Amino acid sequence: MSEKITPYKDSALGKKEQVAQMFDTISGNYDNLNRVISFGIDIKWRKKVLDLVTKSNPETILDIATGTGDLAILMAQTPAKKIIGLDISSGMLAVGVQKIADKKLSDRIEMILGDSENMPFEDDYFDAITVAFGVRNFENLEKGLSEILRVLKPGGTFVILETSVPEKTPYKQGYHFYSRNILPLIGKLFSKDNTAYGYLSESSAVFPYGERLNNILRKTGFIDVKDMPQTFGVATIYYASKK
Repeated sequence: MSEKITPYKDSALGKKEQVAQMFDTISGNYDNLNRVISFGIDIKWRKKVLDLVTKSNPETILDIATGTGDLAILMAQTPAKKIIGLDISSGMLAVGVQKIADKKLSDRIEMILGDSENMPFEDDYFDAITVAFGVRNFENLEKGLSEILRVLKPGGTFVILETSVPEKTPYKQGYHFYSRNILPLIGKLFSKDNTAYGYLSESSAVFPYGERLNNILRKTGFIDVKDMPQTFGVATIYYASKK
C-alpha cells in the first residue's frame, strides 16, 4: 500500500476532507493551471481515454473525481445518453456546471456532489466509468476501486488516467526535478493555496503505477487489465473490465 500523503500536514481532518478543502480553494484557477503544468499534453491523454470509452458504445457513463468536468464534457462525444460527473469538491463542481451550461450539455451531463468510496448508485449501473487524475486522492484506494467495480456493468469499460513516474534516463531525472521544484513553484505563483501543488507532486511520487496498480485492480476483481504509459511515462492510462 502506498504511503499516505495528505494536503495539509497539520490538519486534524481526514484525507478525504482535506482533498475536498484543497480543491474548493484552487477550483477557480484549476483548468488554467493544469494546461500550464502539463504543457497542454493532458488534453491529448484525455482524448485517448475518449477513444477507449467510445469503442464500447456506452449508454451510461460515470466520470469519478470529475472536478471541473473536462473529461465528462469530452464524453459527450460518445453515443452516451446519460453522463454523470461525481466529485467531493463543491467548488470544482460549480465551475463544471457553468462550463456544461455554456456548452449547452446540461440535458446529458449531470454533476453530483458525492464520495467515490460510497456512491449513490445501484449495482451494475454504468456501461463505462472513467477517473482522470483522481484515484491517487482516494482515502482508501481498494475501497474506492471496489465501489467502482460494484456500479460497473458486467462487460463494462473502466479507464483510469493517472500520473506515473518515468523509468528511463533522462526522463526520470527530468521528471523528478520538474515535480519537486517547478510544479510547486507554479502552484504558488498562480494558486491561493500554497500547499496544493506540493501535495499533488508528493502524492504522484508515492502512488502505485504500472504493474503495481494493475495488480491492485486484479486483486479488486477487475479483468482484462492493461496499462498504457503516455509521454515517456509521466502519465499512464489503465484499462479494465468486469466479469
